[in-house]
Amino acid sequence: MFLRTDEGLELAGGTSALRFGRAPVLAAPAAAWRGRIDSFDWTPDLGADIGSRDWWRGLASCTALCGAVWMLSPGFDRPIYSAVPAALDGSALDEARSLSFGASALGGTSGMRLAATSRVRPLANTPERPIVEATATLGSGVAGALQRTGVGASEAQHVAKMIASRVDPAELMPGTRLDITLGRRETPSLPRPLERLAFRAKFDLALEVVREGGTLRLDARPIAIDHTPLRIQGRVGASLYRAARAAGAPAKAVESYIRTVSGLVPMGQVGQEDRFDLIVEQARAATGEVQLGQLLYAGLEGRRDVRLVRWQDGSRTEWLDSKGVGERKGSMIWPVAARISSNFGWRVHPVLGFKRLHKGMDFAAAYGSPIRATTDGRVAIAGRHGGYGNFVKLDHGGGLATGYGHMSRIVVAPGTRVARGQVIGYVGSTGLSTGPHLHYELWKNGVAVNPRSVAFATVQRLQGEELGRFRALVNRLMGVTAR
Repeated sequence: MFLRTDEGLELAGGTSALRFGRAPVLAAPAAAWRGRIDSFDWTPDLGADIGSRDWWRGLASCTALCGAVWMLSPGFDRPIYSAVPAALDGSALDEARSLSFGASALGGTSGMRLAATSRVRPLANTPERPIVEATATLGSGVAGALQRTGVGASEAQHVAKMIASRVDPAELMPGTRLDITLGRRETPSLPRPLERLAFRAKFDLALEVVREGGTLRLDARPIAIDHTPLRIQGRVGASLYRAARAAGAPAKAVESYIRTVSGLVPMGQVGQEDRFDLIVEQARAATGEVQLGQLLYAGLEGRRDVRLVRWQDGSRTEWLDSKGVGERKGSMIWPVAARISSNFGWRVHPVLGFKRLHKGMDFAAAYGSPIRATTDGRVAIAGRHGGYGNFVKLDHGGGLATGYGHMSRIVVAPGTRVARGQVIGYVGSTGLSTGPHLHYELWKNGVAVNPRSVAFATVQRLQGEELGRFRALVNRLMGVTAR
């Protein structure tokens, strides 16, 4: 079977190259004209090849076309008339404007709008909204915030007293957001009545004042708080601070952790493979808010293990190990910020007039300057004491004790504990004294020594019931799961 193609006859199936007949040959004139027409440029660019043959041909073609248009035109003195719609006015113009679009810069009023009808009456006054919802920020007080929103002074004071009966106004944080709803007023000259006031009074308490039957009522909604501490553990790596922050520890807690641990292990000795362990106070509200507090536990596992627990008993705060023992090393601070007028050693007494051992140091401080405890201790003596005048003696344990003489006033009582830097009295000139100053002494095992030469370690050890409460705290903290 054969198929007829443009080139002749071909065996069907396309597997044979055998063809019958002769190849068609186009007429030479037709092929030449077809190629010439296809390659002919009817619209040459008059901006290129100026002066060439193609350019002159294009100019002639353009001139011929312009002439043909002019010859076919009706003439420049014979205008062409078209139908013009009639001008709109009245309601038809308003309806057309409501459907049209125009430039706002040219006064256009785009969009839909209703045209005025005969039923439209101009308003003498703008009608008031029946209910106004607003927010205010708590500043100096609740009453002031309500008055700024538009509540009357008497009603604002009444609401403030209602809130004060439930929460101390001093506990309200400035910047607290108040959600206020104002009702309808009888005349524009009167203040709007308060319909509702809602705000977060404390982290665990939300307050709402609502009007029911013309009377304001205070509703207090306690918010459930979960006080489970936050425990964060991780590898120290190249930087302890950056590793703890990346694990989610707050900046203040990390800084407190580094200060606490560095007292036992210098930061230069902490290895990259060591692991840190922090426990921080955490309060998580049922509404989703979270507050982080102080560092409770500081642990370090590595070349040297550290386990320190924050223990607070009243005004005293200590970092103790898991057995309830703490140690602080260092030198005593000076008891008063003043110039040293007399050092420890032999001298002529300014009052008695003969040479004797000066068993302490004198500080030429101004009258009434605060005197501070040089380190933690217990008040052994507080009162008049011979030539010392008003005198305070502190027992620091380990055979160390300090004395402070010639005070004008004493502010501690015998038997109480004082912390390093706590004010215990004020500079005076009582006893054998020629002017206001502080006489400071230091005893070691009952013998007066030069205060400049002492470097010591104070040891805090819990006992009895206090030790039991401390162990319960340690067990509770160690039971917290790290996140």
